[in-house]
Amino acid sequence: MQPEKIKAKGGLPIVRGARKIRLKELSIFTRQVSAMLSAGMPLVQTLSAMEQQTADKNFKPVIEGIRKRVEGGAMYSESLAFYPTVFDDLYISMMRAGEMGGILPDTCSRVADFLESSNKLRSKVKSSMMYPSVVMIVAIGLSTALIMFVVPVFATMFSDFGADLPGLTQTLLDLSGILTSYWYLFVILVAGLIYGFKRLYKTDRGQYVIDECKLKFPILGELVTKVAVSRFASTFSQLLHSGVQIMESLEIVGLATGNRVIGDSLFEARKTIEEGQPLSAALEPNKYYPRMLVHMLAAGEKTGQVEEMMDKVSEFYENEVESTLNGLTSMIEPLLMVFIGAVIGTIVVAMFLPIFKMSEVVM
Repeated sequence: MQPEKIKAKGGLPIVRGARKIRLKELSIFTRQVSAMLSAGMPLVQTLSAMEQQTADKNFKPVIEGIRKRVEGGAMYSESLAFYPTVFDDLYISMMRAGEMGGILPDTCSRVADFLESSNKLRSKVKSSMMYPSVVMIVAIGLSTALIMFVVPVFATMFSDFGADLPGLTQTLLDLSGILTSYWYLFVILVAGLIYGFKRLYKTDRGQYVIDECKLKFPILGELVTKVAVSRFASTFSQLLHSGVQIMESLEIVGLATGNRVIGDSLFEARKTIEEGQPLSAALEPNKYYPRMLVHMLAAGEKTGQVEEMMDKVSEFYENEVESTLNGLTSMIEPLLMVFIGAVIGTIVVAMFLPIFKMSEVVM
């Protein structure tokens, strides 16, 4: 689908529906912009060089549009805001603060560090979950194939015997008959559940309930909490380092944590701060924020080193996420093997149990 283009002031198009850019591509772009600006290259010339250099056909027109707006007298952050699907509020706010403070090259470098760290964390989570997901899909597919195509062969053979079948075998044959005859209903059911889940997650209440369940889920809830806390600390620190005010920072961080429950708690914290309370006091009653985070934040508020403390918290929880992922992977792998063995073994036993019993009768 082609992006919808609307004419803005000066005849330049505002792009609605521009495709998202990969996080890695965005971090490389930001790093190179930082390097060129630090070397004394003007912003327009920097953007022109990046436009010619990028190999991403979706990113090239975005950079071109930004360059034209900057040439027309717009601020860099204002030009970025024309592409909300590419540059989020966090990115734009940090660039705006860097422009206002006259430290845009340093801000770009800091944003690039943040994007690289975020991409690294995301890659770790994805790679750790990839193996269990693939194994589970293969197990379900293999079990379904056995039940739908292999079991019916045994069912025909058993019907010729005319003998009573063991309960386990009869149950499996009944399940095979249902799946074989009404497979399309199961496909519709699964598709309906997936569609319903996505629709539910798009509602405010549904998203809140699902994200809360993620935090409370046994074992995985700990990982989700650590990832959210790491994002909060890292994002909050980067915004403060860039000169963004604390109230605006909390609003942006609330949208960047990846969890509605954590995000809403930060919006509530803004009200507490407006009443004169420190952020640490606003977060302390919330059970999802670890005590370490609250204590480190309180110490930073007392010493005037909130940014530095949040850097340390972010680093600590990034290591915790990696450690938790390694632990989960080492625990899940043998459990999956046992699960697959149990499922396949049950099917095999159910099929051969009548044959063994008939052999005993013959003997």
